[in-house]
Amino acid sequence: MDHLTPSLIANAVLTVLCLLLAGAAWSDVRQRRIANRLVFAGAFAGIVFNTVLPEGFGFASGLPGGLGFWIALGGLATGFGLMLPLYVLRALGAGDVKLMAMVGAFLGPRAAVGVVLATFIAGGAMILAVVLRNGTLRLLLGNLRTMLLTAFFKLAMHETPVVDAVREPAGRMPYALAIAAGTIIYIALKSTGGSLPWFLDMIG
Repeated sequence: MDHLTPSLIANAVLTVLCLLLAGAAWSDVRQRRIANRLVFAGAFAGIVFNTVLPEGFGFASGLPGGLGFWIALGGLATGFGLMLPLYVLRALGAGDVKLMAMVGAFLGPRAAVGVVLATFIAGGAMILAVVLRNGTLRLLLGNLRTMLLTAFFKLAMHETPVVDAVREPAGRMPYALAIAAGTIIYIALKSTGGSLPWFLDMIG
């Protein structure tokens, strides 16, 4: 057991997380949904890993190790809570919210915030790539303008703004791909000691 160093254990845990993300992304691409059993099992695993494995500052940190039960639970709540408003606005599906909660259960609250920001950046880049490939950038900008104006008028009427489906979408992208990409980018930068962008570095 001496060869099981904290670094090796952390790499094994992060590999499990990446496999779960790959499975979720594959399911989202093929079926446009993320199975509840995958995210629930993943969230449970993340909490268990953080509870029973040797303590540290997180599995993607310079001193790798578990964060403890309550911090893992806080990470789950953070990931869920940060994405929930987008679900309420109908900008994301319930599966995306639960998937980010699963990531939070593995990485903890501070990392969950960084992963959410990295996910938004990755998602924006992916969507831009899709519309450029499809030649629908002007349509995307028009749709965005319409949604923002609609949200503004609903707020002015004291109504809850929602992101309604547009008549002619500029392109579709399973958002589990963005969550997987954002998580992997964040983990890679943290695990290798790479330089994080200032807004991610301030968080964790």
